[in-house]
Amino acid sequence: MDRSILRMGGVLKLVTWNVNGIRAISKKGFLEYIEREDADFYCLQETKAHPEQLDEQLIHLPHRTSYWSSALRRGYSGTVTYLREKPQSVHYGIDVRRFDSEGRFVITEHPSFSLYNVYFPNGSSCEERHLFKQQFLEKFRRHLVKKLKEGRELIVVGDYNVAYRDIDVYDPIRLSKASGFLPEEREWFGRFLDSGFVDVFAHFYPHQKDNYTWWSYRENARIANRGWRIDHICLSRGLLNRVQSIEIQNEQHGSDHCPVVLELET
Repeated sequence: MDRSILRMGGVLKLVTWNVNGIRAISKKGFLEYIEREDADFYCLQETKAHPEQLDEQLIHLPHRTSYWSSALRRGYSGTVTYLREKPQSVHYGIDVRRFDSEGRFVITEHPSFSLYNVYFPNGSSCEERHLFKQQFLEKFRRHLVKKLKEGRELIVVGDYNVAYRDIDVYDPIRLSKASGFLPEEREWFGRFLDSGFVDVFAHFYPHQKDNYTWWSYRENARIANRGWRIDHICLSRGLLNRVQSIEIQNEQHGSDHCPVVLELET
């Protein structure tokens, strides 16, 4: 049965997931997950691949078109968006070469919103990358503000590599100096929300603890649920009343991250 979002006239389903290598996760039940969820939008981050390196079944999921943004450096970063229906247009960056060359954006334009699938930088490796991340965050925020002023409704999903509330990490005191939970990163997230966005999960579950989207592979962190909520679905405020549900699928394995799923009225 064709579940076209236009003909359904009801609810569209969106999945965002940092897969930590699409070739690796393809051996861990990924295609079965895709078939089971049957979403209209799949936004994947950290694909670590160029399309020509992949089997056809990963390049083109059944009944969907795919849009790939790969880093110039092979085996690093990368994003892909799979869509049930073709977008009006596609962009692969924000016109800043040093950011766009890392394959961090797939931006698709749809009749009632623009969808940003983004893999935000991790600033933990060195001071240079920390500065790169800070510049990326603010440049991207200003880009989004410009789009809002143009009257666009926006959906911004992906691995933000930022947790901003104490309950978004398993130990906020211990992690207060860790990249991804630094004061300046948390302050940026506050500015981002103040610019006109809503973190959907935090909005509907403001006090819910122990709901994380990423766990280190070290020290059995996932078994102990020592995690971080760094994968987010954020909307411009005009879309909030269309939200039907938001779910963190923390029982879904295959990556060190888990999927986050949004259902939105069309």
